[in-house]
Parts: sequence; structure tokens; C-alpha cells
Amino acid sequence: MDLYQHWIDGRRTAPIAGQYLPTLDPMTTAPWAELARGDAADVDAAVGAAQRAFAGWRVAGPTRRAEVIWRLGDLIAEHADELAALEARDAGKVVREVRGQMVSLRAWYHYYASLAYQTEGRTIPQDRGSLSVATQRIPYGVVGVIPAFNSPMLLGGMGLAPALAAGNTVVVKPPEVNALSLLRLGELAKEAGLPDGCLNVVTGYGHEAGDALVAHPLVRKVWFTGGPESARYVAARAAESLKPLVLELGGKSANVFFDDVRVDDVLNGVIAGIFAAAGQTCVAGSRLLVHRAVADELVEKVAARARTVRLGDPTSPETEMGPLSQEKIWSGVRSRVDEAIVDGAELVAGGPDADRPDQGWFYAPTVLDGVTNDMAVARNELFGPVLSVIRFDDEDEAVALANDSPFALAAGVWTRDLGRAHRVAGALDTGTVWVNMYRALQFATPFGGNKLSGYGRENGMDGFAEFTQPKGVWIESSDEPVGDPFVLRA
Repeated sequence: MDLYQHWIDGRRTAPIAGQYLPTLDPMTTAPWAELARGDAADVDAAVGAAQRAFAGWRVAGPTRRAEVIWRLGDLIAEHADELAALEARDAGKVVREVRGQMVSLRAWYHYYASLAYQTEGRTIPQDRGSLSVATQRIPYGVVGVIPAFNSPMLLGGMGLAPALAAGNTVVVKPPEVNALSLLRLGELAKEAGLPDGCLNVVTGYGHEAGDALVAHPLVRKVWFTGGPESARYVAARAAESLKPLVLELGGKSANVFFDDVRVDDVLNGVIAGIFAAAGQTCVAGSRLLVHRAVADELVEKVAARARTVRLGDPTSPETEMGPLSQEKIWSGVRSRVDEAIVDGAELVAGGPDADRPDQGWFYAPTVLDGVTNDMAVARNELFGPVLSVIRFDDEDEAVALANDSPFALAAGVWTRDLGRAHRVAGALDTGTVWVNMYRALQFATPFGGNKLSGYGRENGMDGFAEFTQPKGVWIESSDEPVGDPFVLRA
């Protein structure tokens, strides 16, 4: 098996403790490579390199930073096939989607490169003409980036690219089940001209390398993508040293279909929402809220399409859905579906006995009808290809059902009524609402959640602002003597 080491201070670096961990192929469930098992000592080395590099990178100037980040985006796109193959094999995500992500990252990095010039401050008017006050936007320093396993290059890029553009340096702890693409990114960054130490990648388990990164005293901000349970631990550890966080967490998103839709025209909106990426996406439209008047027809056609989804090798361009990435997710999906059926849900398609490949962590696209919003399957994120169908009778009920969730990341609204589209989009309390479309992201549009779906924003000017902080500079030009030293000047 191939052996992968950390990327620290511009070079491959063996783990200090000499330990490695296997990464498994979800198609075979067998190890296919070994990763360095990082611990606190490796993280300390990476953070030290990032801290040293910060002194030069923060004053490199926006033009230099923009040139490097722009070139890195070009290199990612040029190596799209290689990077996509790594993620497809490591996590089971179909190569047809992952390659598209890699190509799109060129625009993401180009956008952040342009934002390197947008760290502008402002002047604040004062009553005294001799006093001038201005603000500057300054970087934090070393930023810890911990992306999720389902799209580490895309999700990681949403953190590390704006962090670097703003003048920070970065230590990335990739997911141990899908780390190889980000290790390759370290090499591409060096080729792009990024100074050594500005981007470091330490692999390992979350409770070892990830914990050490969050707790390290020289890490000044943490950007984390994952689930709420892990986020609670991350937030508690970060609070020990008063680190600010950006948390992009899970979802239980409602995909809402009103009675004026043409079912054949919107069918793919359901499929894209839940069966793309095998449902392993934070914005999965796992709750299908459908008006009772069109529910039977929509459910019948969704179930029929679910039965024809092509399962197989994720590295094959013909495959529509690969295996789940991990055994624990596969087991969790199985148990949650069994529980839902006991609770009264009707299995319309898929389920544990449906046809699937003989080996690998495959779970067939599954449709559960007769779900109510208080069932566990409608409250908890499964992170698998399981659709819960909930019927409603009117607009107010649809909004109430959609908002009655501990999560608030995203939602979809499908209607031909423009007024209804605006009303419902405004009433939903999620961070993103798609109208007559689903599962779209763009570099210039802010993304993030409310409630248990996290806080802070990625992408766009809002996401870039997460990596700078304002600094006030007061300058007194008068030669007048200082007044009473025991009175606050105002």
C-alpha cells in the first residue's frame, strides 16, 4: 500500500511517533493506503511552521498573495482528474461529480485571489480636526481548518483559500477517511509559489490531531465542518483559549413542493436533493414536503427513479451513486430505516433488502412514505440516501413543518407562483433557500446555517470577512499638552 506523510513546512514529513493508520476503499471495505497518524507533536510542528511563515505572508502584499492563489486555482483544475480519482476512491463519491468540483475550484480560488485587495478599512469622522481615526482589516494569524469527509477539497477550499488571501497561514486537519486530495494540494500550493509553512496538512484522527489543532495556543481561529456533536466538543475546546469559530454543520433540509408544480418537470429536483452523493451532503433534501394534491404522483415517480439509480464503482463515469464512505454511516442508516418502519413509515423503495452490489458499503436509494415530522427519521440527520415523505395541505402548514426542525441549513421551494415563492422563501429560517432548483453553491454567495446547523458564513464577502478582524488606529496631530490623565478621552 502507498504510504502518505504529513505536509509540513513545504515538504513531506514523517509522523514523529512513527505511527500510521489505514484508509479504506468503500468499494472493497479493505485498506488501500496508509496515512501518517498525527498527534500533538506533529500539530505543534505544523503550527510552528505556520507561525513563522505568518510573519512574511501577512506583509507579502495583496498582489503577491493574489498571484499565488490564482495560480493554485489553475493547478487544481489542471490536476482535476488526479484529485477526483483520489476522492472517489477514498470516500466513494462518484467521479463525475467530484471532477466537476475540482474544475469549479479554479473560479473559487480566482475569486478569493481578487478579494486579497478587499481588506479595506474606513475613516471615522471626529469632532476635533487634529484627531484622525481609521480602521484596518488585519489577519488573525494561524488558522485551523478542519473540513468534512464528503468533499474535502471543495469544503476545505472554502476555508483555506480566503484565509490565505486575507494574509493568514493555515494548518489543515483532513478527515482521516478522505485525506489524500488535501495532501496533494500541499504539493500544488508549493508549485504555485506559496511560501513554505503557509499551508500545512496534518493527517490523523479527530480526537488526536484534530483536538491538538483546536487546542493549540498559537491557533487563533478555527474553521470546522462536521456534525453538531463533534462541533460541541470543538467549541468547548476552542473556548478554553477564547478562539472564534466558523461552524458549518449538518442539516435536515426540507424540499417543499406545492400543488401547482408539473411533476415530471420537478422530479430531478427531488433526486438531486437526496440521492446525489448518496445523500452524504449537509444540504441533502431529506425531508420531502409535498402538497397532498400531487403527493401520490410525485412519490410514485420518485420511487420508480430510485429503483433505477445505477449503483457501482464510483470511479466509473457511468455510476450514479457509489457506496457510503464508512461502515458506521452504513450501519447507522440501516438502523434508522428499520426504526422508521417500526414507527409507522411505509417503505416504498429501497431499504435493507433492496438489490445492491455484493461488496462495499452500499445502501440502495430509499423512499419512506407516511412519515410524520415528529419521527426520529425526520428529526435526525442520517447522511445517507433516505427520503422521508411528509404531506401538507396548505402554505402555512408547509412553512411550519419546514421550520419545525433543530437544523436550519438549507431548503428548497418548488412552485410556479412567484408571490408564493417570495413569501415562503422569506418565511423559512434557513441559511439558504433555493427556489425551483436545489443543491447549488457558488463562490460569491454566502453559505451557512442557523440553529444546530452552525454559525458564521462561508463564501462571498461574508465568508472572506470571517478571516480578518478590524483594528482601530487613532492619530492625534495637535501639539497641545495632554489633558487630565485620569479622565477617559472621548
